[in-house]
Amino acid sequence: MTRHFDALETRSRDARAADLAQALPAQISRAKGLPGYATALADVDPAMMTDAAALAALPVLRKSELGAAQAGAAPLGGFTTKPAHGFAHVFQSPGPIYEPGGTDHDWWRMGRFLHACGIGSGDIVQNCFGYHLTPAGMIFENGARTVGAAVLPAGTGQTELQARAAHDIGVTAYAGTPDYLKVILDKADEMGLALRITKAAVGGGALFPSLRQEYADRGIACLQCYATADLGNIAYESEAMEGMIVDEGVIVEIVRPGTGDPVAPGEVGEVVVTTLNPDYPLIRFATGDLSAIMEGESPCGRTNTRIKGWMGRADQTTKIKGMFVRPEQVAQLVAKHPEVARARVIASREGEMDVMTVQIEGGTEPAAYEASVAEVLKLKGRVEVVAPGGLPNDGKVIDDQRSYG
Repeated sequence: MTRHFDALETRSRDARAADLAQALPAQISRAKGLPGYATALADVDPAMMTDAAALAALPVLRKSELGAAQAGAAPLGGFTTKPAHGFAHVFQSPGPIYEPGGTDHDWWRMGRFLHACGIGSGDIVQNCFGYHLTPAGMIFENGARTVGAAVLPAGTGQTELQARAAHDIGVTAYAGTPDYLKVILDKADEMGLALRITKAAVGGGALFPSLRQEYADRGIACLQCYATADLGNIAYESEAMEGMIVDEGVIVEIVRPGTGDPVAPGEVGEVVVTTLNPDYPLIRFATGDLSAIMEGESPCGRTNTRIKGWMGRADQTTKIKGMFVRPEQVAQLVAKHPEVARARVIASREGEMDVMTVQIEGGTEPAAYEASVAEVLKLKGRVEVVAPGGLPNDGKVIDDQRSYG
């Protein structure tokens, strides 16, 4: 029988609606008093915002607006109820965009997902999310503390040391991007080290069915979550593995891309999230991701809305090796080299690993651009130089060729 994280997960529809009718007006009221929402919520009566349907009348907030507000005002753009120094951490994501972080109980709500993975007291989690500048490492660290697990703060890289530590310490669970666990497992095999990992909590990239099956064949149950640096956990898989269950601390809408208009259940659209976090009240925050609402409830007994998981991007921004690559970054790469007419980033797969190829139109030798690619895109990748006019005239600067079927 499933043991749930708390009573919120199994509320009736009426109980959840009644709780939201209290929590949402309070959150809108907090946001209305912040400089970042001075215009967008100026004419909104918080008392009228009692359900998700009422949110559709409010404007959508995009990440680019956060960046613009941060560039022109306080470090966090006037969207938080505390100053930057009032948070435990401040992170920097590509853009740059700055996000606050807390160490309060399950501040990012990641404990709920780790609990669904079966991780808890008695487990040692090898946390292979990055701890440097970006928040993923601390998001999962906070979640592990919430469920009582110990943490090996491994970060990324140094695979031999990672395999050795997992063996020596007796690591039982992995947290990180979907494909990096395979790198550790293969290295351990190569070194003749037996590992005890039986649980994996992954995010930051697509979990392909073939990779999940490979982990299952090794005796590792692998579940994935959908989270962002701004919002924390949005939705997560349970042992039922039928879609992703929306977290209890957010409201998810699916809207027609480019608008704020909700679509019918089952129709694919952009994920827009309102968080109930009192420290950082993001209202109708557009993720740029595509998904769809699933009908019915999960067989695991959790009663909240389900979504189909990540189904691509509403814009060309995509994740490669767990990092976002954005069209504006590609433009910055071109601007650094006057001889380059255009550039195109291609995301593909080789085996179970993400591969990034950067095509440069009108450049010189590939080696001349490798350092700039790593600096601007924050990832290493292959560089190919093509002749002038060699790139398709289709408006794409990021081409995701991976299959998510």
